[in-house]
Amino acid sequence: MGFLDKLFGRSPKTEEENMSNLKIGIILGSVRQGRNAEAVTDWMFDFAVKRNDNADYEIVDLADYKLPLLGETLPEAEQKEAEAAIQAWSEKMASFDGYIFVAPEYNHAVGGALKNALDYLKPEVANKAAGLVGYGSLGGARAHENLRLIFGELQVADVQTAVTFSLMTDFVNMSEFKPADYHAANANGMLDQVITWSAAFKALRKEPVTA
Repeated sequence: MGFLDKLFGRSPKTEEENMSNLKIGIILGSVRQGRNAEAVTDWMFDFAVKRNDNADYEIVDLADYKLPLLGETLPEAEQKEAEAAIQAWSEKMASFDGYIFVAPEYNHAVGGALKNALDYLKPEVANKAAGLVGYGSLGGARAHENLRLIFGELQVADVQTAVTFSLMTDFVNMSEFKPADYHAANANGMLDQVITWSAAFKALRKEPVTA
């Protein structure tokens, strides 16, 4: 067992485990009707898959998880459904080695639904990497800065390069997604960083203790 294995308490991995693809979740972080986030997320997914990285990408739509407000008191008839949604969200997010968050900007910040969803997590996402994709009047930059503060508390390592689409120039009438070609450079840079960091954190994460 090498020095890092001793330091982090890891057990030796098989060759098959070492060669396995990274699992990267692309989180569609808006639940609004008529949301532009679907088109942006689909674009990001297609772009990522075409790179043929050593990674399996999966879209995770926040709207599929009917999460209650954290700490909300629910009628008894709704509690089981809410608990099931929370458990499903936790398990899905825990299954990934890294993330790409598609996060539109609302009122100079990240949307409330995504903030609430992140508040349910910590061990599921700790010591993993995340990239940011956004859109808005300033490309979602203020939502990204907001998320970087949240990720710091969740022990998520957000990469430097982000993809920022402008509602003014990358959407027709602020609704039909027509991204400019130059965004490909940032998308490639962000994905390179997410893949590199996700692989590094996967190697360093402590193996779960079994009885």
